[in-house]
Formats: sequence, C-alpha cells, structure tokens
Amino acid sequence: MSEQSKDTNQRLEQDRRESPRVAMRLRVRRADTSDNFESREGNISLGGFAWFGAALPVGSKVEARIQLPGAPEELQVRGEVLNVGYGSRGTSAHVRFLDLPMEAELSIARYLDELELQESKPGGGA
Repeated sequence: MSEQSKDTNQRLEQDRRESPRVAMRLRVRRADTSDNFESREGNISLGGFAWFGAALPVGSKVEARIQLPGAPEELQVRGEVLNVGYGSRGTSAHVRFLDLPMEAELSIARYLDELELQESKPGGGA
C-alpha cells in the first residue's frame, strides 16, 4: 500500500471516530438468520452504531435497519460487535459497519451534517 493510500485511510478512520453519535431507534438482529429484528434505543455515527439492551458477544455479525428522519426508505446495514459495555443505561453493544454501501454512508453523513448545522444556528440545538 502506498504512503498516500495509508494517509487517506487513516484520515477516513479518524473522521469516522470523530463523527458525532446521534440518538436513534434501530432494529437489530444477528446476521444471516431469520430472527425478527428487535427495536432498540441506540445511536449512529459514520463509523457504526450502538444499541442499549441485550447485547451479542464481541465478534458477532449483526444486521440493522435504520430509518433516518425524512428518508423514504430504511437503511439496511451490516456490522460487527466490537465492544460490549456496561453503564448507567445497562448493557450496550458497539458495532462498526461492515461493507457499508456508499449510498448508505452518504445518507448518514448528510443526516449528521444537517443536525450539526441545525445545532450551530442561533437558537438551534438543545
């Protein structure tokens, strides 16, 4: 891999890590099963998503359906559980996206940008 490619990949990974996490309800299930999707409170960012409640073990592959406000269709994404946490809200699973389609990544990025713009306007945000 060339030095330029390494630099670009490192920048993209850092951008994803610095992406804000936005609270959102998601529907999740273990990947490659016919299990029903379970609705969970969680959050999304450019790099992945998390949910609160019953977590799957680290390394588990998962599928999620995410409905971005104003979007006509749900995003269907896949990920891998990287970490299981235990905090004030109980158990949480933290997932990184796997093979995120460009369209889905752009939709998430646009949504996060719109929220950031709204919060930066006078009188915007919480």
